[in-house]
Amino acid sequence: MKLLYLTFVLLLALATPATALDQSLATQVLEEINLARTEPRTYAGFLREFRGQFRGKTYLLPGSTVRVQTGEGVKAVDEAIKYLSRQKPLPPLAWSDGLAAAAAELTEEQGRSGATGHTGRQSRGMQERIERHGKWERQIAENIGYGPHDPRNMVMQLIIDDGVPDRGHRKNTFGTAFDTAGVACGHHPRFGSMCVIDFVGGFKE
Repeated sequence: MKLLYLTFVLLLALATPATALDQSLATQVLEEINLARTEPRTYAGFLREFRGQFRGKTYLLPGSTVRVQTGEGVKAVDEAIKYLSRQKPLPPLAWSDGLAAAAAELTEEQGRSGATGHTGRQSRGMQERIERHGKWERQIAENIGYGPHDPRNMVMQLIIDDGVPDRGHRKNTFGTAFDTAGVACGHHPRFGSMCVIDFVGGFKE
């Protein structure tokens, strides 16, 4: 069994009040991940369109006049487009209620505390959270995105992975070892919105 810990992505967004958990957004995030996995060239087209929002290393937040500062600018976007253009289609990930519950523990805690990262004071680390809800197989990993309120922008930012040298979120999204995932999204007091995605190579709840 292989355990992966990866850096999270911080993304600026307009903060709006929200319930502790947003089940609709969580479901849509996994749908977007599966679209990227099954139709990577289609997703490359979304990134080409997004690229046009850049001015230097900032881009215009969709639906607003807010410009977001990035670390790499279009360089990271172009790299992601190239990656997706060469990526072979992969099977979609199955939804797991148990993994979604594990992700929800951290989402709810950080929704109250405003903290970031993969380890919560109460919910603890990724492996401990997942193992409270079932038995995982082969490999586990976790992505966390902060900022976007819509699923496509959340998933695009995780695929672009600006500022993350090893592109760990992108690698997880297209990980061939994974067949199941669970997602929890909710309000974050500092960044507006957040989503936790837990990936496994097999899961028995």
